[in-house]
Amino acid sequence: MPAVEEAEINKYLSKYKNVAATRKDVVDVITTYRSLTYDLQKFVFNDGSSKDLFQLQGTIPVVYKNNTYYIPICIWLMDTHPQNAPMCFVRPTPTMQIKVSMYVDHNGKVYLPYLHEWQPHRSDLLSLIQVMIVTFGDHPPVYSKPKEQVAAPYPTNSYMPQPGGGQGPSNSYLPYPNAAAGGGNFPPYPTGGNFGPYPPSGAAPGGGSTGYPPYMNYPQPGGYPGNAGYNPSGNTNANSTGTITEEHIKASLISAVEDKLRRRIQEKVNQYQAEIETLNRTKQELVEGSAKIDGIVSRLEREQTDLQKNISVLRDKEEELKKNLETLENAEAIDPDEAVTTTAPLYKQLLNAYADEAATEDAIYYLGEGLRGSVIDLETFLKHVRTLSRKQFILRATMQKCRQKAGLAG
Repeated sequence: MPAVEEAEINKYLSKYKNVAATRKDVVDVITTYRSLTYDLQKFVFNDGSSKDLFQLQGTIPVVYKNNTYYIPICIWLMDTHPQNAPMCFVRPTPTMQIKVSMYVDHNGKVYLPYLHEWQPHRSDLLSLIQVMIVTFGDHPPVYSKPKEQVAAPYPTNSYMPQPGGGQGPSNSYLPYPNAAAGGGNFPPYPTGGNFGPYPPSGAAPGGGSTGYPPYMNYPQPGGYPGNAGYNPSGNTNANSTGTITEEHIKASLISAVEDKLRRRIQEKVNQYQAEIETLNRTKQELVEGSAKIDGIVSRLEREQTDLQKNISVLRDKEEELKKNLETLENAEAIDPDEAVTTTAPLYKQLLNAYADEAATEDAIYYLGEGLRGSVIDLETFLKHVRTLSRKQFILRATMQKCRQKAGLAG
């Protein structure tokens, strides 16, 4: 793309929030579809407010019933593009009329699932236009208004010459649209059961078909001077100048057919590429979803295995607990004095001294409670406390001596 166009696009997008992403979308579109032009125009919203927005307008090729039609469209980019979906409109010429459907309303606004499900980092303008081409191929958004007069003849310059004579009731041809018009002249659109964009056959001088295919936004081959004549008798003079011979017409028709076939093949390739990209994205999403599902299934299998192991451990513990309960139920009564044994006489002496000391402490406590409750008198209390205190002293001294001998702490 020339540096001048890039500078102009950057100027128009200077107030946009995502200049780099928006510029890339725009460059991809105008590079692929040369019939689309760009500009900065004021857009008026439904609430009456207006804003200067970047606009793409022109025609896109749509194949309907094996015929190529050029649909005039207009795409407005929001200043938050690509975060928000663009607004698309069909802009019919004076000879066209909007065909209201589930994809186009009476104002020409376009409604597509691709726009409704717009994703900022995955959707782009080029894919949007390709989706529009496929959708309009199934549901044409416009049709031609009824015409009361025959179409105008060829212009007198830069295009195929108007036949100077011929046979049959009709001798007029469809004009080629101007390549620089950008949407001024368009081929006729289907009305009712007549879908062909070509005039009826039988008007050619040689009795052959006179259907000339319509072209839009492409240079036409074989431009001839406007004063060139045509000799219906087929006699040619090699020395005469400005005479259109049958060889010229044949070469022009061959070149026109080649251009038409080349464009149709390119359109088909673009259409299939868009479909392949859509299928690839769908495949990628399915692969990612399959990987997620496989991961979830693997995790569930691991958790199920762990759960089975835990259940087995719990069952083993339950069986062990039942056996212990049965053993305790069938066991004889245990003597508390024999329940605890020591490994050495020194440890046994220490244990007995500790038990006696604890019992002495309890006895002194309950003597105090008896005195407080007037169960015993003071003299009796003092007598027994003196005796128990001496015994407690001896027991504690014995415990201390035993711990020293056994090498225990404290």
